[in-house]
Amino acid sequence: MTVTLSDRERRYIALFEDEVGVTIRDCVVDETYDRVIFVVKAGEMGEAIGPGGKHVDHIESQVGQRVELVEDADTAEAFVANALAPAAVYNVTISENDDTVAYAEVDHDDTGVAIGTDGRNIEAARTLAARHFDVDDIQLT
Repeated sequence: MTVTLSDRERRYIALFEDEVGVTIRDCVVDETYDRVIFVVKAGEMGEAIGPGGKHVDHIESQVGQRVELVEDADTAEAFVANALAPAAVYNVTISENDDTVAYAEVDHDDTGVAIGTDGRNIEAARTLAARHFDVDDIQLT
């Protein structure tokens, strides 16, 4: 469960922490969808967003890409639910057989939100869950 950061990702983390004053646990630059995903320390999400999204808007202008935030969590189940937000996730179960798979029970009306256009949301959740909790896959139920 080693997270390796590029120089660019380290710079983005430093920028976010210096400008906003929150703790960033991870950063992924997703060139495919022209976005930067930050994992924010649990309990600091509101401060990271700022009033009316002011902090996110400011960081977006600094990095020149869309910024998305995911709140960190102590357990893989909670982390997967956070990574799939804003989809309504009722329950996450982790199955550890040959592979570690997270089964996320998502509200039927929010399945599209959890998946995202071209699968971008669930792929980001899979990437982050693998980096932080060694989860090999996320399946929606």
